[in-house]
Amino acid sequence: QVQLVESGGGLVQPGGSLRLSCAVSRFTLDYHAIGWFRQVPGKEREGVACINRSDGSTVYRGPAKGRITISRDNAKNTVYLQMNSLQSEEPAVYSCAGDPDLYCADDRRLVASDFHYWGQGTPVRVSS
Repeated sequence: QVQLVESGGGLVQPGGSLRLSCAVSRFTLDYHAIGWFRQVPGKEREGVACINRSDGSTVYRGPAKGRITISRDNAKNTVYLQMNSLQSEEPAVYSCAGDPDLYCADDRRLVASDFHYWGQGTPVRVSS
């Protein structure tokens, strides 16, 4: 059974950093696009980053663009989301998602329904 398990969330002060991890099993990162989404309770998921299969190209979306970096370690079957200079915002759950057929294009927004597999999410709160 395909699994994506997020970790690394928590409470961080404004200006701080967090690195989220998405450990995947039963599929290979080389053949799947992996995206990160954030969701504030009661609101829609919004895509923040995607790393494509094969070429590993990346796409970023939203106000955090420029302060976040998505990367992957194929040997560990893990995708990371490094978030720096975090700003105070509503608490949100960050989830990773995977899909074998998707290519995240630079001129298209990240759409949650495009991704087939999802993790449970990890909560992030930026507050002093």
